[in-house]
Amino acid sequence: QVQLVESGGGLVQPGGSLRLSCAASRSTFNIMAWYRQAPGKQRELVASITNDGSTSYADSVKGRFTISRDNAKNTVYLQMNSLKPEDTAVYYCHGKQWIMTDLRWDDYWGQGTQVTVSS
Repeated sequence: QVQLVESGGGLVQPGGSLRLSCAASRSTFNIMAWYRQAPGKQRELVASITNDGSTSYADSVKGRFTISRDNAKNTVYLQMNSLKPEDTAVYYCHGKQWIMTDLRWDDYWGQGTQVTVSS
């Protein structure tokens, strides 16, 4: 069973920084991403990265967040700078794997880590 384990969340003041980590139990994900869900809102895509390093970001975090991955460690990171109160949410790690034999995508989720931006 594939597992994704997030860490690095916490309480930070506006303007501060946090780095989230997501350790995967195996290294076969084609795409890894970070999503977030604030209370009363839908889960939204924050950033994604392919296994060749191509990245994509939500407009709300461009220039402030950076996603990266270390394939040797099966880990994806989200560096979050200039944090704002509206970044407060539970952040989820997501892994997407293409199953060639069945021509389908498999999706895996972490348990989530809380990020709170408040003074």
